Amino acid sequence: MIGAIVGDVIGSYFEHYPTKTTNFELYSENSFFTDDTVLTVAVADWILNGGELYRYFHDYVDRYPGAGYGGTFINSARCRETEPYGSWGNGSAMRVSPVAYARDSLAEVLLLAEQTAVVTHNHPDGILGAMAVAGSVFVARQGGTKDDIRKFVESEIGYDASRSLDSIRPAYSFDVSCSGSVPESIIAFLESSSVEDAVRLAISLGGDSDTMACIAGAIAEPFYGGVPESLWSPARDRLAPELNETIEAFRRSFHMTWFQVTTQHSC
Repeated sequence: MIGAIVGDVIGSYFEHYPTKTTNFELYSENSFFTDDTVLTVAVADWILNGGELYRYFHDYVDRYPGAGYGGTFINSARCRETEPYGSWGNGSAMRVSPVAYARDSLAEVLLLAEQTAVVTHNHPDGILGAMAVAGSVFVARQGGTKDDIRKFVESEIGYDASRSLDSIRPAYSFDVSCSGSVPESIIAFLESSSVEDAVRLAISLGGDSDTMACIAGAIAEPFYGGVPESLWSPARDRLAPELNETIEAFRRSFHMTWFQVTTQHSC
């Protein structure tokens, strides 16, 4: 969840100014939190307090109206609609990471991921995108290797995780679909050497940078033993106080350690 937010804030600038390199300044005066962070925290809030998830989405849109939501999503929220609209977009995948910490089995995580998706993204691709990210985070959280994560997304989700970023990057462009951005984000994590590297690699594809870095960062966080304080602090300082309060409440509730420990996975 913290890795997701870090990726979102760092990637926010590059959504509008895409890059094909990993050599860029992580944070600047133009780095800010977007709808990826807002809705990730909304999902965490829902997990903590229960009720109807769509009500949380409506409330968070009211609180943070300028966060860059997709057009259909924000219209649905402002009109207080309660039915999904068949989206296959990556919005279901960017907000799902908290569920991987809230359940103790892969089956339970995937079920909860589906529940967070179908509120808006009831298209099969939207559901699969959410399940792919939540499941990958959970496998990493359970000590799985990168091969375990790759096998999960290929066998359980049906994504092709065998490609390399170098083969994807030259022709890749902005794509908000789950099927066209979630696999690539996972591959960015699979090729990474740290949380920061996962975020940089996802952004270097030149696509939907905040969401792709959000997804890669979400998986990288548990795999690499947490997020370094030096990476998290600039993102945290850019968040609204209420968002940080919910993040801290979620951490306490699920006994999470945000910050990087000395032991890490082997690849």
